[in-house]
Amino acid sequence: MGIRNYLIEGGSGTGKTTVAEELERRGHHVVHGDRTLAYYGDPDTGEPMRTPEFADEADTVRWGLDHWIWPVETVRTLIADHTSAITFFCGHSANAAQFTSLFDAVFLLDVDAQTLRTRLMKRPEDEFGGKPIERDVVLSLHQTQDDLAGHAVRIDATAPITRVVDDILSRLSGGDPRIG
Repeated sequence: MGIRNYLIEGGSGTGKTTVAEELERRGHHVVHGDRTLAYYGDPDTGEPMRTPEFADEADTVRWGLDHWIWPVETVRTLIADHTSAITFFCGHSANAAQFTSLFDAVFLLDVDAQTLRTRLMKRPEDEFGGKPIERDVVLSLHQTQDDLAGHAVRIDATAPITRVVDDILSRLSGGDPRIG
């Protein structure tokens, strides 16, 4: 999709969709990974899976997060298409480790626990993170950061959205030595 491809990652409620929409508003090419690529599957094989029934609802939520994946070959194909100068892939995937090396850089949207809690509390129940059990699991994961890319360039996503996107874009134009 892009000659240069960037992944914008983060846990639920950190602002991935809002950043994607602001990038689009500014005329950038964006792939909404959570909307167009993601499905429930085996993170190792990519095989689609159905959600098992668990006695504890928190186990169901955690299973869903652990199996929310992107098809690796589709990501490879999209990255190989150089129709756009820059493409931003925005979303979270449990199998991201299988394709993060394909990106020119990975950005991790970072927020503090209180900001995250406030954002999740504002979500409707039909949006992930809007139910109390989902909030609890997301907040627990936020403490450990186990499911997030450790090598990513951290972006303070507590700032207003225009500043968050300005920060990302400034790093593409030579503002960060880790981004080639």
